[in-house]
Amino acid sequence: MDRALKLGVADGVFDAPHPRVESREDAASLVIENMHCGACMTSIERCLRAISGVSEARVNLSARRASVTFDPDLVDVQTLIDSLARAGFRAAEAVEASGDQDVARADDLLRRLGVAGFAAANVMLLSVSVWAGQASDMDKVAAALFHWLSALIAMPAIAYSAQPFFRSALEALKGRRLNMDVPISLGISLATIMSLYQTMRGTSHVYFDAAIMLTFFLLIGRYLDQRVRVRARGAAENLLGLKALGALVLDDDGTARRVSARALQPGMKVQVAAGERIPVDGRIVDGVTDVDASLITGETLPQAVGTGGAVHAGTVNLTRPVVVQATATDDSTLLAEIARLMQAAEQGRGQYVRLADRAARQYAPAVHVLGAATFIGWMMMGAGWELSLTHAIAVLIITCPCALALAVPAVQVTATSRLFGKGVILKAADGLERLAEVDTVVFDKTGTLTRGAPVLSNARDIDDATLAEAASLAISSRHPYSRAVLMAAEARDLDVRPAEGVIEVPGSGLSAPGTTGERRLGSAAWVEGVAGMHSGTGSLWYGVAGRDPVAFHFDDAVRSDAPDVVANLLRSGYDVYLISGDREETVRRVAHEVGIENWQGAVRPDGKIAVLDALKSSGRKVLMVGDGLNDAPALAAAHASLSPSSAADISQTAADAVFQGEVLEPVLESIKVARASQGMAIENFAIALAYNAVSVPMAMAGHVTPLIAALAMSLSSIAVTLNALRLKTARLRLSFVGGRR
Repeated sequence: MDRALKLGVADGVFDAPHPRVESREDAASLVIENMHCGACMTSIERCLRAISGVSEARVNLSARRASVTFDPDLVDVQTLIDSLARAGFRAAEAVEASGDQDVARADDLLRRLGVAGFAAANVMLLSVSVWAGQASDMDKVAAALFHWLSALIAMPAIAYSAQPFFRSALEALKGRRLNMDVPISLGISLATIMSLYQTMRGTSHVYFDAAIMLTFFLLIGRYLDQRVRVRARGAAENLLGLKALGALVLDDDGTARRVSARALQPGMKVQVAAGERIPVDGRIVDGVTDVDASLITGETLPQAVGTGGAVHAGTVNLTRPVVVQATATDDSTLLAEIARLMQAAEQGRGQYVRLADRAARQYAPAVHVLGAATFIGWMMMGAGWELSLTHAIAVLIITCPCALALAVPAVQVTATSRLFGKGVILKAADGLERLAEVDTVVFDKTGTLTRGAPVLSNARDIDDATLAEAASLAISSRHPYSRAVLMAAEARDLDVRPAEGVIEVPGSGLSAPGTTGERRLGSAAWVEGVAGMHSGTGSLWYGVAGRDPVAFHFDDAVRSDAPDVVANLLRSGYDVYLISGDREETVRRVAHEVGIENWQGAVRPDGKIAVLDALKSSGRKVLMVGDGLNDAPALAAAHASLSPSSAADISQTAADAVFQGEVLEPVLESIKVARASQGMAIENFAIALAYNAVSVPMAMAGHVTPLIAALAMSLSSIAVTLNALRLKTARLRLSFVGGRR
């Protein structure tokens, strides 16, 4: 811990707790970063319990969390953290993510699943004994005893384990509507009540095994669905888990204090040691370091960042301590915004999801009609009410529309999770569906096909001394060309120190006094004596009195994989266009470099929309890929749209998805995943419909018992879920767009 750190812990902090007459208790959950074994767990518990005011401390080794109950009048959370720091453990207050409710729901389902499974196993043992006894010498008294034992095991287990279905069905009925849990609850309840009635009568038509097995298999399907959602959403919420939980704040008086990341405010200065995660979005005000920004950019190579450089929460400071002044904290950081975009995409409802929901809503009444028809039909044939009700229960169970309801959501969340892993954040609920339909791709140039940042193109023609002198001026400016000069100097490992007395003249350039006279870096007109001597456009000049001026030329480099991405699209039958507002000669050069034949330059924003409208009127479904403010209207007008993470905020808002990194491969990945997810959604619909087409007639004909119906229904739900999960790891290729040639 730093010497200037204000621990705020009394010297007697490790003394035994003092007795007190009256107190009120509070609770906190702490994350301990460096807890690795049982000995660590014991030490942490002993340390926390020794603090005056702590009444209880329990540590979970696997979760690396400590739950502490304490008297807030005697101790606070920061005191607990500081005490652990003195004992050698790095801790911070846990920040509950929005997805904790989903995790808790999955855990609750797992507990109910365990109870149902345990009960089902025991009831099945008793049932097997009764079935075997029918072929041997088991008397009716022993069979009745086994039935009562089955009732004693099954009924409490059903009352607990089936609550999620009962609550959902009750809420639906209170709202005067039907959902899929109504027939489920009806089937479970009827099977249980009828079995209890038959047990009391002493007959053999007992189906406790079917009722508890139905509950067990239904919970398997419900739990798998919940876990799929938690896993897909976990990719985004794990981002929030990668935030630094604590931070070392530097006060104006020179002291330092460690606070929770949630307590940080814009304007605060935070010291980040080497190896620590940066807790805020901000700018470095002291120090130079390398940052692992792969979490944000998708690039694994470290990025050099110096004074004035921007950094983001969640990235890792690799080499040297730096001081960062916060510009955004907690829920305002880029990391939090990415998580919100992911959650918005998952919570939305696309066309296929709405179709499945409508089918499920219409299917629920049909299930009840089929069940009633089965009961009435068998009664009319003289089967008796017990057998007729048994067949009706089997119909209710086997026709549950779980597989149909899971068909699309399972695919959607899996596809969203895969895209996120590839650096694509899906924002629009129906974005996947529209991406799967595109047959034409329109690219913007600057910041899309190119990196959007100028680089010094004639660096090899400039000697080290001149480059270092120019960089000593450029370091004082935020102009893109100045940054490019500085980057070129840093690439040569030149010792660049800010020049003294630098003056920036807007629209002209930079000047500073030198030993032989004034030095200038800027436009040709600004650099004295060199007006009209430069060639080309987009250049800076560096001039010193008594020396020949030196030209600095810049290019916007094409993304490294842009030619391969364009070639792949063309081979797959997509029409590819380049439309840019830049000068025609520049657009022509980039189009030739990446292999695009259809291009237009000097196109205004309304002109881009006109081009898209013309393509749309000819029957094309266009994917627009752009990043500038002038691309936002075109992104909104296109059939589908993608924007790089470096884009203007308004462009990212208009786009259906945002991709990260310095390459264009995510564009191909988005199309491939979208087309594959469309195919898998259709496959899941086919699985659900085929299952019902085969199973429903068999159940109505009396060939399926309630137990077999429960097994078949659950297997259909598991089948569509597992089919969707294939998308997570499948090797995809860009399929040919039919009818485009």
